[in-house]
Amino acid sequence: MSQDDDEIDELRQERLEQLKEQKQGESASEAREQQRQQAEAQKKAALRKTLTDSARQRLNSVKMSKPEFAEQVEQQVVALSRSGRVNGKIDDEQMKSLLSELQPDKQEFNIKRR
Repeated sequence: MSQDDDEIDELRQERLEQLKEQKQGESASEAREQQRQQAEAQKKAALRKTLTDSARQRLNSVKMSKPEFAEQVEQQVVALSRSGRVNGKIDDEQMKSLLSELQPDKQEFNIKRR
C-alpha cells in the first residue's frame, strides 16, 4: 500500500506541475492578446486623428479588397503621424497619392496578334 501511495503522490505532483505550466502559458497568451488589442486601439486612434473622413473611407475600401496592402498603408500613415511629417490631416487627394506611391508597379501585358 505504501508503494502505491508513493506512486499516487508522485503522479499528483507531476499533474500539478503540468497544470501550473499550462496556466502560465495561458496567462502569457492572454497578455500578448491584450497588448495586440491595445496596439490596435492606438493605431485606430492615430488614424482617426490623422485622416479626414473621405480619406478614411478610401482606406476602408482598399482594406476590403486588399487587406495586406491596407495594413501597410495604415502603418505608413501612423509612422508619418508619429514623426510629425503630416501637416494637418491627410485628405482624399493626399491618400490617393500615398496609395499610388505605395502600390507596387502594375504589370502590363501587351498581346500581339500575328
